[in-house]
Amino acid sequence: MSRLLPEEYPRVLVVGGAAFSRTSGTGITLSNLFAGWPRDRLAQLYTEDREPTTDVCASFAHVGQEIAPVEHHLIRLRRRTQRSARVTATGGARADGTVRMDQEAGPVRAWLRKELTAFFDLTPIRPSAHVRDWVRAQQPQVVYATLGSIRMMRLALMAARECDVPLVPHFMDDWATTLYAQGQVLGLPRQAVRRELRAVLRQSSYGLGISGPMAREYERRYRLPFAAFGNCVDAEDFAVPGHPVPPRPDGAAIELVYVGGLHLGRWRSLRRIGEALDQLAGEGVAARLTVHMPQQDVARYGGHLADLAAVRLGRSLSSTEVAAVLRGADVLVHVESFAEDNRAYTRYSLSTKIPQYLAAGRPVLGFGPVELASMAHLREADAGVVVGVDDPVALSRELARLCREPELRERLGRQGLAFAVRHHRSDQVALRLAEVLGEAARRSIGPPSAPRAEPPTRSLTHLVR
Repeated sequence: MSRLLPEEYPRVLVVGGAAFSRTSGTGITLSNLFAGWPRDRLAQLYTEDREPTTDVCASFAHVGQEIAPVEHHLIRLRRRTQRSARVTATGGARADGTVRMDQEAGPVRAWLRKELTAFFDLTPIRPSAHVRDWVRAQQPQVVYATLGSIRMMRLALMAARECDVPLVPHFMDDWATTLYAQGQVLGLPRQAVRRELRAVLRQSSYGLGISGPMAREYERRYRLPFAAFGNCVDAEDFAVPGHPVPPRPDGAAIELVYVGGLHLGRWRSLRRIGEALDQLAGEGVAARLTVHMPQQDVARYGGHLADLAAVRLGRSLSSTEVAAVLRGADVLVHVESFAEDNRAYTRYSLSTKIPQYLAAGRPVLGFGPVELASMAHLREADAGVVVGVDDPVALSRELARLCREPELRERLGRQGLAFAVRHHRSDQVALRLAEVLGEAARRSIGPPSAPRAEPPTRSLTHLVR
């Protein structure tokens, strides 16, 4: 594929919660997708309380809680109330100003947190004149947005309308279907999600999904051309083709490695694997699973795995350490939850780490619902063994096969690496993204008035997986 001249890249304003970074999942994905982009053709408007990295993009504007006046003033009032409670703490007030709640209040507190989250997301935003002036000064040709909330949709729409340019939403999971679907705040936030999403689509000329299945489904659902772009991997982090994994010494345990978060019920699936490995140890299969999770997950979920003999809780890794740890494993592990609410949310998602796993040249054990896009991606790459049902017998059987057959591990790892070279190299993916966003900048906005009978001839979906 030919290279683009710097002036051939469209000017893009990136809008979203996550900043360009090398620490958060979305921040890493953004940094990899836009790697090599001329920095003067990029700008970012973001909301999270984090300093962005500047290796990819140099022009930033941060908006915080102040753009949402209702939330801003209520939280300021709450903080003043807490300070008063600390001064006059009596009876049920704690030293930190919070009110004592018995254990039975746990579900009530969780319900209240969800209701407040939905309520605050529903309240209006008021970007300042300074922010609007900054947005216009960037002179973007297209606004690329990672959404996921009512507030982020409104912020992205503000930016695109201020500049009178097309919007390109990038869906990282199926929040459009699941967000506030439990009827929070009398169903008003769910109605707002639908309303704002319609406004987003009317302002959009193109859409992006995190996976091929998502892009195909959303193209059908929303009547816009969609392309699939997930995380990609720097060329330096790829394993060297043709270099097989050195065999383990006789009697040494097979090393399985998981890197990533344990939220969305993933810890339960990891526990299933640990239980299967404990059982296999009694059958003479020596194997150990090392779990590297973010530091904030250690206290929250680590205890669910601590009693398993075959599971070791590894240290939290920085983004620069991940590639070497993955290449040092015999088998890499990807899991998703089998719970109905979680599988609906992750159905079309493709985890940030799957391209990294494939680029490491190691076989992958996928354990999660068979219909998920992440499991389909592993099968398409022919890079591992997928157990798509919550069946301990099937899980133990496939684990034993991976642990006992080094030739199988070598073949699967080689096939996954070849797939990653074709589809997940950051320089190639960033160039394809530039072509897609360039086309989006030239297209008229909004879906057609009637659904398409079939996908458009040139949707560029074929360019990416």
